[in-house]
Amino acid sequence: MKNKALVLIITAMVLLLPGLTAGAQEGSEGRLFDSKKDLLLAQFDCKTDVDDLHTVAGFFTILKNPRFSAINYYAVAGTYGIQEGLYVPANELFKAAFGKNWSDAHSDPEKALKEVYSIVAKTLKKDGDVWIAEAGQSDFTSALIRKIQAEMPTLNTSLRIHVVQHSNWNEEVTSPDKLAFVKSNSDYHKIPDGNTKGNGSPGFRNPDLRDWDSRIKDDAAKEIWRMAVDIANRYNGKEGRYNNEAVAAGGLDFSDLSETCHILGTGDIEDGGEFFERMGN
Repeated sequence: MKNKALVLIITAMVLLLPGLTAGAQEGSEGRLFDSKKDLLLAQFDCKTDVDDLHTVAGFFTILKNPRFSAINYYAVAGTYGIQEGLYVPANELFKAAFGKNWSDAHSDPEKALKEVYSIVAKTLKKDGDVWIAEAGQSDFTSALIRKIQAEMPTLNTSLRIHVVQHSNWNEEVTSPDKLAFVKSNSDYHKIPDGNTKGNGSPGFRNPDLRDWDSRIKDDAAKEIWRMAVDIANRYNGKEGRYNNEAVAAGGLDFSDLSETCHILGTGDIEDGGEFFERMGN
């Protein structure tokens, strides 16, 4: 009888532990993206690696999937930190993929911050949370959180703003004080690197994945991928920009999409091939 009671107590404790509740994705610590009221903020540094362009196409592919077509999202280009190197201009890709649902933080960071805050504030005032897929550095996120705190002083950003990062390098080229601020003033999650398979995150750096065109059934998604690949090939390694070897080999690198998959509960996808099987059809 004592053993039975002990089992019941342990079971109850496990069910109450954050991140172990039924249906919770790994690393979510008990809080899941609520597609009915939350906002997914997809941020892309686009400097100097062209992998962000493939990630834009991957994100668009997710948005075309019936399971996620109704989610509330907003995109931001140019959310880079202190890294050296040239920017990868891809405004035509962002316009084609997101219409008016994006901001250009490279050309006008102050305007972008105001635009993003306006979108974020609407979500927060309606009791929704904000999830940031940090496909780059956290400098812009730092400015956004500071503005939220200034405009909405009673809101606890550590509970309502969820930041997901996958890259050590992205953290290293974020302004140190700004990274520390984001970690202290948001619900910050560091997930395994999306460049590698078998580590707990989808491995979306696939130099041998060259038949992507035949794997995508949606015509709009196929066109966005063609545009992303063309622009990435145009700028990869050019004028001192980072030379992405996976892209140079004719493959794909949308490793930053691992964060979006984590947020949406699809972090069990193994690699790019499985991504297209599940999202591209």
